[in-house]
Order: sequence, then structure tokens, then C-alpha cells
Amino acid sequence: MVCADWKLSGNVVSNVSGNVFKEYTGKGTDMTIKDIAKISGVSVSTVSRVLNNHPDVSEDVRHKVMAVVEEYNYIPNNSARDLVKIRSDAIGLVVRGVSNSFYTDIIRSIEKSIDAAGYTMVMRHIASCDDEVKCGAEMEREKRLRGIVFLGGCHDYTKERIKLLNVPFVCCSYTNRYGNLDDDEYSSVSIADEDEAYKAVNELYRNGHRRIAALISTPDDWSISQLRYRGYRRALEKHGLPFDESLVVSAGSFSIKDAYAAMKEQLNRNSDFTAVFAIADDMAIGAMKALREGGKRVPEDCSVIAIDGLTVSDYIQPTLTTLCQPMREMGKKSVEILLDMIEGRGENRHLTLETKLRRGASVKDMN
Repeated sequence: MVCADWKLSGNVVSNVSGNVFKEYTGKGTDMTIKDIAKISGVSVSTVSRVLNNHPDVSEDVRHKVMAVVEEYNYIPNNSARDLVKIRSDAIGLVVRGVSNSFYTDIIRSIEKSIDAAGYTMVMRHIASCDDEVKCGAEMEREKRLRGIVFLGGCHDYTKERIKLLNVPFVCCSYTNRYGNLDDDEYSSVSIADEDEAYKAVNELYRNGHRRIAALISTPDDWSISQLRYRGYRRALEKHGLPFDESLVVSAGSFSIKDAYAAMKEQLNRNSDFTAVFAIADDMAIGAMKALREGGKRVPEDCSVIAIDGLTVSDYIQPTLTTLCQPMREMGKKSVEILLDMIEGRGENRHLTLETKLRRGASVKDMN
């Protein structure tokens, strides 16, 4: 609650510790936290955190906001009317997969876009095994959300499942590929995972590689792993390369640790390959460590390519060759589509963004 730490006693504004800031003159009653944010040059959510005395605000920012509060005699109002108003400006962000570093830039872009539009972001992180739709429905009721962005999620929503939601929502970084929703029942912003995987394997083929291993989570998870695995299979078929099941490495997750362990085990079983297509940068980083420890130099003995474009993958040695997702654009477009629906400018729609190949030093030309 934005105003939990403040009260008006007589004609004086004070905080719960009793510190008096300034006599009340009346002009602060018409102000909102949006006005305070604009004058202070910070986001609405930052003002909210200051007023709630959250510890994750720097002292400089806190003093800047409180100076405006004092100068304009701002008085947070505890009335039910104002609480409804504040909550009606809230947009939810549900992030599925708490340790996924791919989401960092997307979250920043989403928050920036929401703040710029004058709304307040309410974010929840959930584990990969949790139900993001159920979490979103609970947030909607608790915070009176206007809309929701789901960052990461299942690809198999059903009509019955989304009945839990009473506000528009956007699937950011994924689509409902395996569900039964019609296109006009939800929105999405993502890359074409199968096609991008095809491009990655094609890049290895173009560089002369014919024995290409695939490092995936699982081949049948009804999610990104399955889609990118399909792209791998399609590229092999396109170029007339035989499919060898022994070159499919399943890590069981997208984590660096699990990818490292899976690749170490693979090298003990079958190391007859000249390249690895990893479905995510984190997995490629784990694989490269395992390859080095197994006596294979990257890229001299084994090339590695991935999809994502994480900042860290540009600083490892050798620099990872990867298909970079437009993460900031993904977050921005997700908010734009959601706001169009909230404010009556548009309907559900789907946007497919393209990756950009960043040629690092982890792929060797075998031609």
C-alpha cells in the first residue's frame, strides 16, 4: 500500500516515526504519485518504493523524492477511492524461471515502457514448475491489474485455463504453439524458434560441419526446447545429413550446470562430432567448459553456436557465436500491444521478431 507509512494529523504531515516534514497547506491533496514522479524525474514505482520505505532505493533518490513531497505538501491518501485509482494503473509482470539470465534486459525494457506510459509495474518471479496463469489471476484480483505480461511460460494454454484471467495479456518470448487458443484470444511477441534454430545449424553447415551435435533441454517438452530441436532436425534433413540420435544431448534444463554435466557425459559416450548447436547461450557456456576439460579446443576441435545473445556470452573466451534475440524490442513491443488493448486502440495480435547473427570466435570454417 503506497501510503502505509504516512498520515495526516491535524494540519501536519508526518511519517510513522513521528518526524514532521511541513505544515499542510492544502495544495498537496490534488497531487498523485505520478506528479511526484514527474517532478522528481524518477519512475512511479520508485516513488512508491520511497513512500513505502523500501530498502532498495538509494539515499540520493530517496532525498530527491522526499524534497518534492515536502515542497508540494504531498499527502498520500488512504481513502478507498485513491487506492482503487492507484491499483487501476497497475500492470502485472509474471516472470517464470527465476534464474534465467535471458530475461534481464527484457524486464528492464518492460519496466521502462510501463513507467513511460504512466502505469505502475507489479512483478512476481515464479519457479519454472509453477503456474504463471494462476499467479497472474491472483495478482489481477489482489492488485486490480489492468493487464499482464507473461515473460516465459507454457506453450499449451487452453480455453478453459485462460478463463481465470479477466484482463488482456501478452505472452512475451513465447507463443501458444501447442495449445488450443485461437489467435484472437491472446497476444504474443517472440522469435520463430524453429526457424532460428534452423538458421543456426545452417550456419554450421555453411562452415563445412557435417557431424553436428544438438544440446537441448528435452526433445518433447512442448516448449522452446522442442521447437529448436525441430529446427535442428529440419536443417539436417534439408542438407541431406543423416540424423544420429547419439548426437542429441538432453540436459533436462537450460542451466549452465546441467548443460556442463550433460556434455561431459556425452564426451564419454560419443565425441565424434565437429560442432555443437546449443539451444541457449547459457547451455553453450556450460558445454564449452566441458569440451575444454575433455581435451577439445573451441573452435579448433569443436565449434559451438547458440541462440540468445546474452551479454556475458560476448565476454567469454572464445566469444560465442550466437543468434541474438532483440530482447529490448521484445519487452517494448509486448507493452505496446498490451497498452493498445487496455486503452482501446487495438485487439490481440502476434509479432514475430528476427534474430541477428553475431559471429564470435567459437565457430571454425572447415571448408
